[in-house]
Amino acid sequence: MSTDASRTVGTDNYSGAAVGVIVTAAVFMILIGVFQAIQGLVALLNDTFYVVGAEYVFQFDVSTWGWIHLVLGLVAAFAGYGLLSGATWARVVAILMASVSIVANFMWMPYYPIWSLTVITFSAFAIWAVTAHGHDAATR
Repeated sequence: MSTDASRTVGTDNYSGAAVGVIVTAAVFMILIGVFQAIQGLVALLNDTFYVVGAEYVFQFDVSTWGWIHLVLGLVAAFAGYGLLSGATWARVVAILMASVSIVANFMWMPYYPIWSLTVITFSAFAIWAVTAHGHDAATR
């Protein structure tokens, strides 16, 4: 009988670093959600805060953007919380929400470009981490 801990029956081997990446992705999803919600609340509470200088194809009413960002933010934060628990559904929702977040923030870019680029970067990292290492978090 072997005493090697890595050969225990019924357990999967997984990389601790990969799980760390997933935890980081979960925190990023929660941050994405908070950032989106802040964007939405600011747009809803003070619609004169955001100003677009040039004409842009995706011009919507700022209040409409506020609701879009608020809802996206709440769902993204919920997905991040689910990722922390290792839920499989959370991986799917996180990938979908991060993808939608990238598109929404690209369209939002004329209103607040630095903030949008920050959220796009976090979203891209979250998609990579969940797709590359999502299984490792589910097996822990």
